[in-house]
Amino acid sequence: MRPTAWLLSTLIVPLLGASALAVEPNTERPYLLERVDDAAVTRLYADGFTKLPLDQKVLLYHLYQAAVAGRDIYYDQRYVHSLVMREILESILTHSAGVEPTTLDELRRYTKLFWLNSGPYNHLTARKFVLKCTPEAFAAAAKSAARAGAMFPTNQGETVESLLERLRPSFFDASFEPIVTNKSPGPGKDILATSANNLYVGVEMKDLAGFREQYPLNSRLVKRDGQLVEEPYRVGGKYSEQITRIVGHLEEAAKHAPATMRDALLALVQFYQTGTNADREKYDIAWVRDKDSPVDTINGFIEVYMDARGVKGSWESAVFFVNQEKTGEIRKLAADAQWFEDHMPWLKEYRKPNVQGITANAIEVVIETGDCGPITPIGINLPNDQEVRERYGSKSVSLSNVLEASDKSTPTTFRAEFSWTPEEVTRATKWSVLGGELLVNMHEVIGHASGRINPKLEGKPQDLLKEQYSALEEGRADLVALYFMPDPRLAELGLVKAEDQAEVTQAVYENYTRNALVQLRRIPTGAQIEEDHMRNRQMVVRWLMDHTKAIDVRQRDGKTFYVMTDAKAFHEGVGKLLAEVQRIKSEGDYEAAKKLFETYGIHFDPKLRDEVQARVKTLDLPSYTGYVMPRLTPVKGDDGTIRDVTISYPKDLTEQMLEFSAVGKAR
Repeated sequence: MRPTAWLLSTLIVPLLGASALAVEPNTERPYLLERVDDAAVTRLYADGFTKLPLDQKVLLYHLYQAAVAGRDIYYDQRYVHSLVMREILESILTHSAGVEPTTLDELRRYTKLFWLNSGPYNHLTARKFVLKCTPEAFAAAAKSAARAGAMFPTNQGETVESLLERLRPSFFDASFEPIVTNKSPGPGKDILATSANNLYVGVEMKDLAGFREQYPLNSRLVKRDGQLVEEPYRVGGKYSEQITRIVGHLEEAAKHAPATMRDALLALVQFYQTGTNADREKYDIAWVRDKDSPVDTINGFIEVYMDARGVKGSWESAVFFVNQEKTGEIRKLAADAQWFEDHMPWLKEYRKPNVQGITANAIEVVIETGDCGPITPIGINLPNDQEVRERYGSKSVSLSNVLEASDKSTPTTFRAEFSWTPEEVTRATKWSVLGGELLVNMHEVIGHASGRINPKLEGKPQDLLKEQYSALEEGRADLVALYFMPDPRLAELGLVKAEDQAEVTQAVYENYTRNALVQLRRIPTGAQIEEDHMRNRQMVVRWLMDHTKAIDVRQRDGKTFYVMTDAKAFHEGVGKLLAEVQRIKSEGDYEAAKKLFETYGIHFDPKLRDEVQARVKTLDLPSYTGYVMPRLTPVKGDDGTIRDVTISYPKDLTEQMLEFSAVGKAR
């Protein structure tokens, strides 16, 4: 699972609120590379790579190649036409000499958004974005590119004109297949049928009654001749070509890995070959048991946010090495996990009596692809299998270089617009970085890793909680972090100075409150929130408004402010809500989860959103951030052996995306 901030552009400012710390762009080396509409493009650095020993560099290189090899899987999962659409766009951009300049500018804008979002759907709003040129201008650009030698992905007997006409609604009609994941479609509408992703074909929820999936996490469900057919993702199954290449790179990586990591990589290979849930579980266990390897990877079908049911995993990969200097503090939380579990505000029966080993590291990311990049989390806790967590433990990572890049590329213009007093601005400026790190680390290490499930659920609360599960789990992890923010234990562990803790807590509570208002700017149309992390934040703040005296809604000069007025009441309310959220998860209480989010987490007043958007329009804050990743290049001897691996830092999103696409086309 991921922290609350990962889809809020992974910027510390939007993580904690509008008045959080803003810094001047770094002038020594560039971070912020460009802006594309409401998206920022930022360069990611992996300091320390050059100092790694050769075997670790070679290991990282092969894992890097495995990450690139699977990139197209996520594109296809996200939308059935994504890969064909991307190939059309890239064919035009790479043969653009004769394309009309205004049309070319629009194609570049749209394609960059397409790359950042891995398809034509916004990562935050789940809604489709479209080309702003005319279909005729688009067709003319394609014809010009064809004359210049571009090849297009036409079907047998299909012309380029017919191809473009077939995909016209996908490129130009925002009302055609408008939402990639629709967990709240409205009365009488089906969450699968109204979701445009490619996880289900012709399937509605009613079709699943009595159907038992053999490959619940890693398959597509298709209805053929009235029967459900499961298409497993594995070698010899769906995505066999990409998975076979992933497996080849993982096998090469295993040759350079320490023993425990080699066992995990080979277990992952076995899972990719069979696709069975039993082999997936064996891999999860082997991965968790590898606690000490300085290099690691996340690779596979993992997060379930894109599935309206919360079952099917999106493919992703992250490759990283441990930042030893920054790891100490996050490990203090992991080492003390049992203490936090014993002091949770929920019923004793929901507490783990013996918290299994939690491995926690601060890391330097080398590459993230699929559901992990170019839009990246800032913290991760895995595996998601609740039973494996309870029996074997979990791993938590804080993405140090992503946090640094976010901080360095934050614009300076977004300081006090949503703060009620100058004192709030001062607190946010002073404590946003420390507060943000504490919030993310506690969310991951003692949030997601905590809690006990009623044995009758067999470790699978998501089966009962369905579309509500992901938002509920993210809210639970947030609430754990908020609950322990003022606890003296943090000072005892040296994570915050005792004399500063009250002010840090107040700053975090204020920022969390404001963020529920500020995040509405990311939803330009409609009146409901689709993304799970945004739903959980909205739910927490609005529940506190309704059940405590911790938050006021105030007006000044025609502007709305969410003001945290009582930190003690905030903390007490968080404890009460957290106890109920844990009960809902532990018992799989779907009706309670649905009521909680339908009441507090999904719907909002569009007039309030319009006000927020008007206020931020001139402040130049991006809604989300995508990253240009480092590039690894092997240096080979005459015998083909890798003698070194160099790292470089591309400064152009287009260049990197075309490089990655070329790898996907290579056979």
